[in-house]
Amino acid sequence: MPRPVSDRIMMMRLPLSKDNIATIISVYAPIMTNPDESKEIFYNQLASVLSGIPRRYKLLLIGDFNVRIGRDNGKWPLVMGKYGIGKCNSNGELLLALCCDPSSK
Repeated sequence: MPRPVSDRIMMMRLPLSKDNIATIISVYAPIMTNPDESKEIFYNQLASVLSGIPRRYKLLLIGDFNVRIGRDNGKWPLVMGKYGIGKCNSNGELLLALCCDPSSK
């Protein structure tokens, strides 16, 4: 059963087998014009949700992140491939930082 975390984050757990569970997190991130405070609240909530998921569970994080991560992967080699386009925006920086944060995994 889907469980709302906030008006922007929803989570659902699906049993796959006896000891295997998939967690699906669907998000709708604040857009660029939203205040920095609302972006910070969103990413803190998302980090909290991610940190509460056991590592043995399968994780699908999907949604509209309203970001551009660009193509410069030198700063983010562990979470970003070589084939991005354009330039990273501030929302992209927030997402990439979350992906690099070991406490959110």
